[in-house]
Amino acid sequence: MLHRTTLAGVVALLIGGCSSPQPKPLTLSPPPVPVKTQQSVHPAVSVARQQLGTPYRFGGTSPERGFDCSGLIHYSFKQAGINAPRTTETLFNSAFPVSGDSLRQGDLLFFRIEGKISHVGIYIDDDTFLHAPSSGKSVSYASLNNPYWQQRLIRAGRLF
Repeated sequence: MLHRTTLAGVVALLIGGCSSPQPKPLTLSPPPVPVKTQQSVHPAVSVARQQLGTPYRFGGTSPERGFDCSGLIHYSFKQAGINAPRTTETLFNSAFPVSGDSLRQGDLLFFRIEGKISHVGIYIDDDTFLHAPSSGKSVSYASLNNPYWQQRLIRAGRLF
């Protein structure tokens, strides 16, 4: 009988052991998210960003008078120590063509509006550019994902 009692005790211990609280599963922290490397900001982009909110003015080339699109580009590059032509057409003719998958901060984006190359902006990053849009508006950001700009973009170019 001792034998059966001992056997029953062992079985009870084994069953009891199986029903004891299980240790909490080991939780692993997710791997750290890689930090986007900080690229240096193109000097003309730094200048252009400082002009955000400056009113549009046809023929304008300064923060005091306002900017048209090419005036903003001319001013921003000049302040950064880079010679840039003044008009959209001369910027277009001077810039080296760049493919869309090779865009870098500071590249120029040229748009055809009303049948002619008549607008330019400066590429920032993540399909965003900065420009002086039109009368009644001010220097602002715009997205290349916007269908209006997608349909009118004809080329990107680089001045250097």
